[in-house]
Amino acid sequence: MIDKDISKLTTEKYVYLTTSGRKTGKRHTVELWFAVAAGKVYLSHEGDFTDWMKNILKDDNVNFKIHDVSFKGKARIVKKGEIFEIGKHALYRKYYGEASKGVIDDWFSESNVIAISLSG
Repeated sequence: MIDKDISKLTTEKYVYLTTSGRKTGKRHTVELWFAVAAGKVYLSHEGDFTDWMKNILKDDNVNFKIHDVSFKGKARIVKKGEIFEIGKHALYRKYYGEASKGVIDDWFSESNVIAISLSG
């Protein structure tokens, strides 16, 4: 379940995601768009896996910051299924508004969705 603090931050534009480097172990932070829906934080990326995505594959423990509030979570990369559908619709609506399923499906046809579940 989403913590009450995050519900107040859903209108913020960016999340700052920190992963652990899969080779170096050093912390790596990126600025990304995000959406919150169905008890998770969602991110997306089109195309090949980035370093931060590869880091998630090695270690799914992530930290992220929205505005000035920090969170911990477990991230996973999804390309299909219910979580993918929820995430892509939430992200599209937040940044572009309402659209038909066809438009959203086309927009995310080359994308992965990253779902983050909050943890302690």
